[in-house]
Amino acid sequence: MEDTPPLDPSIEDEDNQTPVDDPVVNPFATTSRWAKVKEAIASNFLRAGAYVILICAFYIFGDIIVRGAPVVFQKEAPFINTEFFTLDPETLVVFETADGNEYEKRYSEYAQFKRDNPTVEIVSEHTHSYSAGGIRGPLVGTFLLTGICIVIAIFVGLTTAIYLSEYTSRGRFMDAIRLAIMNLAGVPSIVYGLFGLGLFCLVAPVITSEPNLDNTIQIWFTDIEIAPVIPLPFTDNSLSFQGWGQCMLAGGFTLAVMVLPVIITACEESLKAVPMGFREASFALGATKWQTIQKSVLPYAFPGMLTATILGITRVAGETAPIMFTAAVAHKDELPWAILETPGNGVGDVLSQSVQAMPYHIYTVAARIPQSEYTEPMQYGSVFVFMVFVMLFAALSVWMRIRYRKKVKW
Repeated sequence: MEDTPPLDPSIEDEDNQTPVDDPVVNPFATTSRWAKVKEAIASNFLRAGAYVILICAFYIFGDIIVRGAPVVFQKEAPFINTEFFTLDPETLVVFETADGNEYEKRYSEYAQFKRDNPTVEIVSEHTHSYSAGGIRGPLVGTFLLTGICIVIAIFVGLTTAIYLSEYTSRGRFMDAIRLAIMNLAGVPSIVYGLFGLGLFCLVAPVITSEPNLDNTIQIWFTDIEIAPVIPLPFTDNSLSFQGWGQCMLAGGFTLAVMVLPVIITACEESLKAVPMGFREASFALGATKWQTIQKSVLPYAFPGMLTATILGITRVAGETAPIMFTAAVAHKDELPWAILETPGNGVGDVLSQSVQAMPYHIYTVAARIPQSEYTEPMQYGSVFVFMVFVMLFAALSVWMRIRYRKKVKW
């Protein structure tokens, strides 16, 4: 019996004189017209919502760029307003002389003008706090606070994530810890600010030869000492729980505690995303637990961990409430390291100072000073610089993630 050759779709049927065609019908395709209409309505509604969000974002960013960029950039060389980055905030003095000329000068320039022109009569004078000069102090303070936060948060966050992912087993206790960490990520920033004020500024331990012995609070009409002093043997110093005061060290620790939940959760998920086969293969070759983590897990989880860490740090760098309670001041005459010029001072004295910071500076010039045409350049210029700073951090995280992922594909 001869085999029947397969049908060729190009051969025409003898009766219908048309090609043989048997289309596959999708049994799940809907035939209801109303269902298709509802799908189109829902799709258009979601699309409109996305466009509204994009329009609002572009409007906000565009307004900041239009008003803030002219403060930072200029038409003549060097095309950047270097004074805006090299001067500290000063009071702006707007005054008019008897001959009808109106001047806008920084307070230091105004004082020099009066010394150079003692005979000039000033008929009107208006001051605008922190609306002249530049943002050198707030910019330096922000970098210092962010640097302290990065050192603490990366070390504690990464080690905690590795322990939770690689060394612990599933159970009610560990699930409760993970739930607590996730809940901490949603705590308002002002709560972290009060926490940092109470723990780091008022209670944190200090090794000192002159402890504060008068640091008590009253609870139920009873004086409770909150700064116990523990003498250290063989030295004249004591361990006094009197707090660090309002300083950049307290601010950096507070920001680190605030960002830890985000870093721990994201890093743990990145570690879990690495296939279990990598670990099993390493164990089969005789590697120890830590060797397996170091050689077979961390290199592949590193891109995700790095992205989460940088984005988390970027988020806390713009927080106002935590640093307002623990580290920031509205005005400071000198940079923090100027204290090193005094003999006997060291790095600890630098870290024990309060600093200016961009978020608090923006809050001061935008919310605590009356709005006017004289305050707008400082407001929008500061916001523009800080927005660029945050965008550069976000772009850095994306670039580093792409770069490292190309090296560790599996």
